[in-house]
This record gives sequence, C-alpha cells and structure tokens, in this order.
Amino acid sequence: MSSALHEGQRAALERFIAQAAGARAAAITQAQLLSGGAIQENWRLDIHIDGGAHDGPLAAVLRCDSASAGVATSHGRAQEFALLKAAHVAGVTVPEPLWLCQDRAVFGRPFFVMRRVEGTAAAHRIVKDPALGGDRVRLAEQLGRELARIHSIRPPRPDLAFLPVPELPPAAWLIDRARRWLDGHELPHPVMEWGLRWLERHAPAPGELNLCHRDYRSGNYMVDGQGLTGILDWEFAGWSDPLEDIGWFCAKCWRFGRNEREAGGIGAREDFYRGYEAESGRAIAREQVRYWEVMAHMNWALISIQQAQRHVSGEESSLLLALTAHITPELEWEILSMTEED
Repeated sequence: MSSALHEGQRAALERFIAQAAGARAAAITQAQLLSGGAIQENWRLDIHIDGGAHDGPLAAVLRCDSASAGVATSHGRAQEFALLKAAHVAGVTVPEPLWLCQDRAVFGRPFFVMRRVEGTAAAHRIVKDPALGGDRVRLAEQLGRELARIHSIRPPRPDLAFLPVPELPPAAWLIDRARRWLDGHELPHPVMEWGLRWLERHAPAPGELNLCHRDYRSGNYMVDGQGLTGILDWEFAGWSDPLEDIGWFCAKCWRFGRNEREAGGIGAREDFYRGYEAESGRAIAREQVRYWEVMAHMNWALISIQQAQRHVSGEESSLLLALTAHITPELEWEILSMTEED
C-alpha cells in the first residue's frame, strides 16, 4: 500500500473536488496517508480551491475502504457519510462531511471528503498525558453530552433507511448474531459460548431504539490541549439500546491500562454519566451498565477473531491485524471474571 498519491489519482481527485465544490479548479498541495485504521484508510489532504463556496485553502481528510473488504458488519463509505451528516445536524462534534464519491474511476474505491479537525486520537497517549483533552472532569462530561446527542437520533429516519431495525430486542439480536458467527467458525471458543449464555440469561427488558455509535471509546475521538475536537469512526453505527454505547465506553477493555478511570480511561464514570443525563434529560439505569460491559467484551472478542482471520487467511497481510489476535484470551478472561458469580 503506497503512502503517496500517484499522478493519475491526484488529477482525478482534483477534478472531482472542483466539480463537487462548484469551483473553477482545485489543487491538492499535500497528501499523506495517516497511520492506523485496520478497516479504513484516511488521507490527510491540503487543498487549494479556486472559486465557489469553499474558495481558498481547505484542510481535509479523505476516508476510503482499506485494501481488503473489512469487517463484515462495518458500513460502506456512503452509509458512513450519511451517518456523519445526521450527527452533524444533531449537534454532535464531528468533522463536517463535505463530498461523497462512489465512482471507483476516481480513486479506485468509494470515498468521502470531510473537513479536518486537529488534535490526536491516540488513546494510549490521551489516557496517559493530562495535557491532552484539557480538564478531565469537563472532558468526561462533554463525552457524555456528545453521546446523548447521538442518541437523540431515533427511527424512523429516511436518510438512514439503510440501517436495519432489529426484529429482536437489541441484546437478543447481538447474542443471536454472535452465536451464528461462532457456530460457523472453524475453531471452538467455549468461554465465549459461556458468555453468550450468561448474556442470554441476564438480558434486560428492551427499551426504545436510538442511534448508537457502537464504537464510542477512547481512540475514536480527537482532542487537543483544550478539549474535544471531534467524534470519529461511524462504520459500526446502528439502532440499538443506548446502554450499549455506555457499556462500551466504560468497559475495561477500552481503558488502555488506566483501569481506575472507569470512563474510557480518562475520567470518573459519574462525570461521564452526569454529562449524559444533563444533555438527554433521562437517568442512566446504572444497574444495567455492567451487563452491557460484558456485552462489550464479547463483541470486541468477536471482532478480534475476525481481524485475526483476515491476516491468517492471507486476505490482508497486516501486523496490526495479527497483533489484534493476541487480545482474545485477555477478553475471554475478563468475560469469565465478570460472570464468575454465576
């Protein structure tokens, strides 16, 4: 995978951007493939636009699929673009979505262009460096508020019609999806089968459906020295119980070693809850969050197996995917630890 655009790609992108922006011309002055992203690629673009509503310099990011097909449950770029637009309108702090291109002749893959936000999303840095993200109480509260704004989006939504409405309650739907995948997988995972049975036996009563990010965690938002600059990576979003996102954010597997900071490794759980409740106007059912933390470890374990399989099968040779496989036993241990009382 090249980290630079070839001349044909650059010229095709410039023509597309000029047309999409209603400009006379567009020139890409700098292009750089950003690190990270096992499922998608992100390209940093500095663009100069001549004419139209975006006349002048534009700091942007181009987001496209990685070289492989990716995780089966992730959305395509057109769907992620629609989700980003819906979140932007709902007041969520996201990079402004600009233009979508589904013509493979332009870049070889569908992509969209969004306005670039500055800062870092590196979770291992954010949880360890208090200079990133500003005041941590305020950051935890703000992340709670942002999540509440995401959850303000509810079906039916014609612009999000590609999101299937689960025929089962959200917890039961996730359990059924996981069990069907494990049944078809060549290797047994008895701990995960145990975890699925525990989740089945303790499933909460279904509530209302909201738009859930489904990967809301440290590593998928950007911060600078003052605070939050953007919520990223919407490729798993769907209709679900809002507690799914809350459990995912607070799960131990997403604290990056700062286990005493139960809200994403960056702050106190109650600070995160307070921001959410103030924005949403509804109380979090605290007694149910632990259930969704077990679900978070189950879902992340499944994804870790899927990503490892992409590497082992030869579909995509990637050190990142290979290393992901090594976290599966740790996730299984946490599932056992959280359910051992039963």
